Amino acid sequence: MPNSEPNPIPNSDRLEQLKQFDESKTGVKGLVDKGLTTIPTFFIHQSEPDPKPKTRPGYKHSIPVVDFSAPRSKIVEQVHNASTTLGFFQIINHSVHVQAINKVVNSIKAFNEQEDEVKMKYYSRDMSRGVAYSTNFDLYNSKAASWRDTLQLKLAPTPPEWEHVPEVCREAAAEWDKEAVKIGEELMGLLCEGLGVKEDRLKELSCLDARVMAAHYYPYCPQPELTKGLTPHTDPGVLTVLVQNEMTGLQVKFEEDWVDLEPIPGAIVINIGDILQIISNDEYKSVEHRVLANRFQEPRVSVAIFFNPGQRENLYGPLPELISDEKPAVYREFMFNDYMGRFFSKELDGKTLTNYYRISN
Repeated sequence: MPNSEPNPIPNSDRLEQLKQFDESKTGVKGLVDKGLTTIPTFFIHQSEPDPKPKTRPGYKHSIPVVDFSAPRSKIVEQVHNASTTLGFFQIINHSVHVQAINKVVNSIKAFNEQEDEVKMKYYSRDMSRGVAYSTNFDLYNSKAASWRDTLQLKLAPTPPEWEHVPEVCREAAAEWDKEAVKIGEELMGLLCEGLGVKEDRLKELSCLDARVMAAHYYPYCPQPELTKGLTPHTDPGVLTVLVQNEMTGLQVKFEEDWVDLEPIPGAIVINIGDILQIISNDEYKSVEHRVLANRFQEPRVSVAIFFNPGQRENLYGPLPELISDEKPAVYREFMFNDYMGRFFSKELDGKTLTNYYRISN
C-alpha cells in the first residue's frame, strides 16, 4: 500500500545499482542462475521485530478452509465468518478442476525457467500492451527490493495484446481468467448474502469487470533472512483469487502474529481487498499479508487475479444499505481512478489506503 511518508530518493550509487540490475532484464532468477551466494545490498530490508508465525487454535490449516460442497447456508456463514475476522480463507471442493489450476501455475513456472534470451524480450515496465514482466513494480520507489519476479497482465475490461504475452503461458492465462471470473462471481454473491444485501449487488457495482493478473515467481534466496519475497501489504481492490504451488511462504497478519497459510493441493486462496472493506463499511476485513523469501531450492509460484471496479469514474464508498444512525459511514466516497493513483504512486507497504479514506471521529 502507499506510504503517507515521502519515499527517500535513492542515492546515486543505489540508483545506479537498480538501473544496472533492471537493465540486465534477467530478474532475480538471473541472479540465482549466476550462483550468487550473497544478495545485492538493495534487496536487504531493515530488520524489524518478527514474531514467529502462530497457528490460530481450531484451524487445521491455520487459515479457514471453506468446503464448497456444503449446504449454501453453511458456506455463506463460513465465508462471512472468515471475511469478518482474518480476511483470508481457502476454498476446496469448488467447481474448478485441479488440472486447470496446475496448468496455469506450471505455465508460469515454465516461463520463468526459460533461457534468459527468451525472457529478456518480455522484460519491461511498460503496461501499454497490457503485459509486463519485471522485478517489483515499485523497484525504484521502495526502500528495499523484494526477491521475486512478476508477469503482470491486464485482463479486463481491455484484454492484453495476447501476441505479446509469453507463448508458454498464453493459453493457460486466458483459460484461468475465465475460471477465476466464475469463482469470483460465486464468491461475490456469497459475500453479499453475508452482508444481507442482494446477491448481485457487487456485480452491479462492476466489481467483476476490471481484472489484473500478477503471476509471481519466488526463486531460491541464498540469504532469506535479509530480504522478503513480498513486503507486508493489503490488496487495494475488491477481491483476490489466488492459486499456488505447494511451497510455503505466504503469511497473514492476525493481531500481532503472522499466520502461515499452508498450501492445500487444489485449493483456491481468497482474500478481501481494501475496496470491499470500505464497501462493507468495515464489516469485512482486508488484512496485511506477506511472502517470505524462499529458502528452498524449489521455487514458489503463485497466480493472483485482482478484481476491481470497472467503472473507474464512479464514486465508491460504503453501501447505503449498510449505513444507519446506529452504524454511520466509516469511510468517505472516492473515485476509483484517484484511489488507484494513490496506490501506484508509492511503494507496496502497509495499510494506508483504507486509513486515508477513513472518516475521523
